[in-house]
Amino acid sequence: MVIIEVTENKKQYLDLLLLADEQEDMIDRYLDKGRMYVLDDNGIKCECVITDEGNGVLEIKNIATVSEHQGKGYAKALIDFVVKKYKEQYTVLQVGTGDSPLTIPFYEKCGFVRSHSIPNFFTDNYDHPIFECGVQLVDMVYLQRAL
Repeated sequence: MVIIEVTENKKQYLDLLLLADEQEDMIDRYLDKGRMYVLDDNGIKCECVITDEGNGVLEIKNIATVSEHQGKGYAKALIDFVVKKYKEQYTVLQVGTGDSPLTIPFYEKCGFVRSHSIPNFFTDNYDHPIFECGVQLVDMVYLQRAL
């Protein structure tokens, strides 16, 4: 298993990026300014895009694992990599996600705690309703962990 930084042609991973953020123009808002990493374990299994949000905050903008390889620890391995690589440069790692029974417990298992939320983020910024586990995502929930 190896983690590689992608510096060019990030859109080659669009299908994977769309698993975590299903509207391409929203991905375009952060993809170029973000740092992208892919996890290769006999093929690309997971990707992560992070951005510098200022004031010592590093944000995971997108993290996704190929569907048939979910639940095998790849996303956690990428988060652990980011924490180790950036702990000297940043004080907080944060992630924004929908209030979903799939994603919130995953981040909490990775050491994140709820921080704040942005009401109506998904309904205001996406051109269609987004559902996860049969629940419509409305508010953006931010979780943080100290680095």
